[in-house]
Amino acid sequence: FENNVLRLQAPTYFIVEYIEGNFLDLMRMALRREFGSELKLEWVTSVNGVTTNPIPTMDAAAPVNKPLPLAPPAGKFNPFVMPGLRSLEIDPQLNPRYSFENYIEGSCNRLARAAGVAIAQNPGRAEFSPLFIYGGTGLGKTHLAHAIGLETKKLHPQKTVLYLSAHKFKLQFTTAALKKEINDFLHFYQMIDVLILDDVHAFTNQEKTQNAFFQIFEHLYRLHKQLIFTSDTQPSDLKEFEPRILSRFKWGLTAEVMPPDLETRLAIFKHKIYKNGIVLTDEIVQLLAESVTGSVREFEGVLNTIMAETTFNKKPLTPELVESIVNKTIKAVKKEFTIEQIYKTVCSYYNLKPEAVQLNTRKRECVQVRQVAMYFCKEFTNNSLALIGSHIGGKNHATVLHACKIVSTQKQVDRVFRETINNIEKRIKME
Repeated sequence: FENNVLRLQAPTYFIVEYIEGNFLDLMRMALRREFGSELKLEWVTSVNGVTTNPIPTMDAAAPVNKPLPLAPPAGKFNPFVMPGLRSLEIDPQLNPRYSFENYIEGSCNRLARAAGVAIAQNPGRAEFSPLFIYGGTGLGKTHLAHAIGLETKKLHPQKTVLYLSAHKFKLQFTTAALKKEINDFLHFYQMIDVLILDDVHAFTNQEKTQNAFFQIFEHLYRLHKQLIFTSDTQPSDLKEFEPRILSRFKWGLTAEVMPPDLETRLAIFKHKIYKNGIVLTDEIVQLLAESVTGSVREFEGVLNTIMAETTFNKKPLTPELVESIVNKTIKAVKKEFTIEQIYKTVCSYYNLKPEAVQLNTRKRECVQVRQVAMYFCKEFTNNSLALIGSHIGGKNHATVLHACKIVSTQKQVDRVFRETINNIEKRIKME
């Protein structure tokens, strides 16, 4: 204490941030009572063993409910150029194109999208943190992660939101380790309100990176911050991960993003066509949705090629040209499926005779086979629901619609059943 200035020393600036964030009002009242309203408070910290310059942080005469902003210590590690510590003014690294408006909802992503909307409205809810989104390549995991971040920033502008890939996180950690600034690296990430980490499977067999990630996870989780992760596989299938990390991935909500069904593919194509200002007939849109059955990236590739053909080559867009573009772009020739072919394949998978399933029986295995066959007939053929029902058990269109809804719902909640459906789909496409 000298010249009405009280100087306190802390081992790291993170501790200063913690003390000021939790006890500033109490400290101000106590110091004002003991030293008077003219007191000035300064902090001294040690970064890598070197004492920093004093940091003035508090005026005892200032109103109790209006703390002064903190200044960052000299030489603090900052991967995103951080001008202040009390309020992190960092670029959230979010792509404005990847909004909820441009993310089409379907049975393939409904759970993940609904969770994302709920998080944006109230980030940090225990049941949704962490949110672990997994699925195959190009199915919209990254888009959804950006959409959550954008909506959160829109509804809660005071929140510090940061998106980055796991690969970039690894590179930053390696740089910090080489510069012996790991503590500062950890402190930076421990001050994020909404941390979105894409492709966490990249941490496979990265022991030191996983250890740093675990410390950040633990800190943010205890402070009820929002954690969002994406991966190409579910937590239980991640290899070479520390068990403590895998267990924490499961603390919140795990949601799968699956390949879009025909209805969702139609909606995606219509949305992208509208956004790109392309005019296509309903026949061609239907043909595209039926032909391109893979990832959303394949949709974009096909649409970009169509735009180039019609704009630069001045070619009229015909169904034949569309089929040619699809075949060249994704190298997948469209196959024609029949109700009979699909029905026989499904029965064969379940080791049941088609004629036995056709009987009007309520045996569970027969009912399920009929429902699965109806589901695939709706997905892979252009036949009406009434025609599908008449060929499978003599049912009406309402029964077929009900069967499709049951299969779609069970796929989302039953992992074993979902794997069965995927295996049957592969077999149908192979035959």
